[in-house]
Amino acid sequence: MTFLRKLAGDRRGATAIEYGLIAALIAVAAIGAMSTLGTKLKNTFTNVSNNMNAQ
Repeated sequence: MTFLRKLAGDRRGATAIEYGLIAALIAVAAIGAMSTLGTKLKNTFTNVSNNMNAQ
């Protein structure tokens, strides 16, 4: 019974899960930002290439 009380009072696992969730959220935000930036960069370089070919 004391083992279950100690296990219920242990917060280290909850902290590790919280850090994992924060890391996952940051990863999702970074992937979203990079994909948007990648699309904009692709369009920019396509425009530059088209304008250089037109000259």
